[in-house]
Amino acid sequence: MRLSLDALETLDAIAEAGSFARAAERLHRVPSALTYTVNKLESDLGVAIFDRSGKRAELTAAGRELLVQGRDLLRQAETLERRVKRVAQGWETQLTIAVDEVLPLAGLFELVREFDTLGSGTRLRFTQEIFGGTWDALIDKRADLAIAAPGDAPDGFGLRSVEMGRLDFVYAVSPQHELADAPEPLAAALIARHRSVVAADTSRRLPARSLGVQPNQDMLVVPTLAAKLQAQIAGLGVGYLPRHLVAPQVEAGRLRIKAVEEDRDSVMLRMAWRAGDDGKALAWFRERAATIGLPTA
Repeated sequence: MRLSLDALETLDAIAEAGSFARAAERLHRVPSALTYTVNKLESDLGVAIFDRSGKRAELTAAGRELLVQGRDLLRQAETLERRVKRVAQGWETQLTIAVDEVLPLAGLFELVREFDTLGSGTRLRFTQEIFGGTWDALIDKRADLAIAAPGDAPDGFGLRSVEMGRLDFVYAVSPQHELADAPEPLAAALIARHRSVVAADTSRRLPARSLGVQPNQDMLVVPTLAAKLQAQIAGLGVGYLPRHLVAPQVEAGRLRIKAVEEDRDSVMLRMAWRAGDDGKALAWFRERAATIGLPTA
């Protein structure tokens, strides 16, 4: 390695101060030490960094490029130094949080704002999952924390969890759908004759699942909960949706809630993590996310 951080800091100081003498004062070094550092750098790289033909040394084109890229390297080195120190203090380099799509990500943004004030240096990454995908993300180590994971934790994977609250689901159909004016409660046999819209489970290791689908019922599988909502508004199928997502659509006349014979129970949502994980960022989000209120209609 022909470049050193000391040489780059020296070059940056000279450029900022405007002269070797003023840069030496800023760095608490003698001017001859700076001259030696620059001469050695030019010799090591085999290029002229300063043009000394005039009364005042000016950066050459190569010197200007070295200054720009060197400053970037110095910033990266400072960031790395801070991050290493924070990791040694127990802060994770990155914390990945998997959130079930039933919980809008915007509900977590205030927590991000609060976390930023800690200056931890931990990089945050959010992912969205559906059904068992939140549990699967923990098991597969794609995430460190799961928020709004539905149901109970799968056994045998060393997961810990706390309850966040229950979420209600309703059976929703478009006003243009054949079931919109059908007598209630809707019988399972009647529902089975119509296509159900299903948001695909994002699990990779756990068995994929779908809820509220009748045996042999035709399905339209879509990638997200938002797409399922839009498909049902379009009358392309029927199915259960979280009450808080359906309520504004009912008010706008785009969906109707139908009573069914085999109604779906509310679902317990949990916050979960792997037992033994104890980083400071994870602990902070476990404590703060527990205060998040679940969406209501």
